[in-house]
Amino acid sequence: MTDAITPFHAGEREAQARAGAGDVASWAAGFVRDYLPEQHRAFHTALPFLVLAGADDGGRVWTTLIEGADGFVRSPDPHSMALHAALAAGDPLAAACAAGTEVGALGIDLATRRRNRFSGYLRPAGGGYLIDVRQTFGNCPQYIVERAWTRHAAGTPPPARLTDALSDRQRALVGAADTLFIGSGHLRPGGGAANGFDASHRGGAPGFVRVIDGTHLQIPDYPGNNYFNTIGNLLADPRVGLLFVDFETGGLLHVTGRATIDWQPSDGHDPQARRTINVAIDAVLDRPGAMALRWFRPEAATRPLRLVRREVESASITSFHFAPVDGRPLAPFEAGQHLPVELRIPGQANPVGRTYSLSGPPAENGAYRLTVKREALGLVSRYLHDTLREGELIAARAPAGDFVMPRGAAPLVLVSAGVGLTPMVAMLHAASAQGRRVWFVHGARSGREHALRAEVERLVAQGRGALRRRYFYSQPDSQERAGRDFDRAGRITAADLLDLDAGDDAHYLLCGPSRFVADIRNGLDAAGVAAARIHVETFGPGG
Repeated sequence: MTDAITPFHAGEREAQARAGAGDVASWAAGFVRDYLPEQHRAFHTALPFLVLAGADDGGRVWTTLIEGADGFVRSPDPHSMALHAALAAGDPLAAACAAGTEVGALGIDLATRRRNRFSGYLRPAGGGYLIDVRQTFGNCPQYIVERAWTRHAAGTPPPARLTDALSDRQRALVGAADTLFIGSGHLRPGGGAANGFDASHRGGAPGFVRVIDGTHLQIPDYPGNNYFNTIGNLLADPRVGLLFVDFETGGLLHVTGRATIDWQPSDGHDPQARRTINVAIDAVLDRPGAMALRWFRPEAATRPLRLVRREVESASITSFHFAPVDGRPLAPFEAGQHLPVELRIPGQANPVGRTYSLSGPPAENGAYRLTVKREALGLVSRYLHDTLREGELIAARAPAGDFVMPRGAAPLVLVSAGVGLTPMVAMLHAASAQGRRVWFVHGARSGREHALRAEVERLVAQGRGALRRRYFYSQPDSQERAGRDFDRAGRITAADLLDLDAGDDAHYLLCGPSRFVADIRNGLDAAGVAAARIHVETFGPGG
């Protein structure tokens, strides 16, 4: 939802300023598009359901799910999505969608923990809907609880029930939830591109949503991408729609109400929360068995791993080597993928999950290596650095992620800043084994913050000219000299990468803070590098 000169409207900019996020628009514009990238089109069209957010005829905001047979989502072109299914008559958005309406949409694959969002205008078409896409962007996989799905034989669901408060049964469902979907909007007369809805996801440990009473809920807001789409919308328009899914029965519990933001929560319910969204409920629509889909947590989804070695890599970064407890080989991974982990941290009622890039060689199957920066406010990173000792256990899921090396033999330019080098080092190992030509370009504040340097130097030396490296220090120490300790002072720019003359067929892989990645991607794009040859991975505030 954009204004003419920024990808963010006034409410989002106010939220960013109040949170101290800085000038997000200066770097985030490249991540907010007016079309669906090919990767997003392929992702959405493989899903069995989409999340939709919008408003009913009375202006109340609701969030719902739409499901269909395999392939029910199509993308005729990068500017449209076709849904070959329709909402049931009892759905709170059915009437609005039948007439045509603004919607926000979220595609989420709970099994692989991926999600992407888009918004636009939905109109009836061919027994389903066609969405004219206005805005799209991706999301990181944080706080998504892994689930697989099956289809249940379709039947006649029990009647829906509309009330003005949560019943005891509904309060129990909400109080045990680890997932919710939230819808918000920014609508104004003549708003043009600024008008629209947003559908988003929130997740956490069971009970992360606090049930105050039958008409009041409290939702924690954890560190994220700093866009503040949801909170920004709510500052401009407090109407909100929540959806809680009964994953075992296919039931949908819709909640509509009004939200306020507590910027400095003091009740201590969730120490990870930076803010809370406080919802006053106006209406509750309970639709038992509304979906044919059912979801379940895969058996043995996590596997215990033992910390077998710690290695200090820089002043703030340490590598942690984890081996299987059961002695069986570890699941293989592709260079660039991440490892979802869960840790039991004292003071936390449930395991706390995070995802960290795998930094070791993919061919090494005896242990996973995670190279983690200690963040002053990071619950998990502080626990890893300060508390976890060799011999102690964590739980991990299978490696995942689609930030991997492009297939083929084309040259690679691996570009990173800070701890963003972790997937790049794994890629350097893989490319070295393939004999592929690579430029490894890394930026750090100084030598004190430059992790894994000796390992990269060793790989480059073994590459016999096929592997090259270049280091940029933005704040070199007084004794460090350009040409000896690093190659160039300052930050990496797109011009620096183009000066490498890696070739017209080179692929550029970027990983680091969002601003860093956006600046370089925008520069490469302006220089005419094809979008298909630019691959990005970002990270927000660490945890």
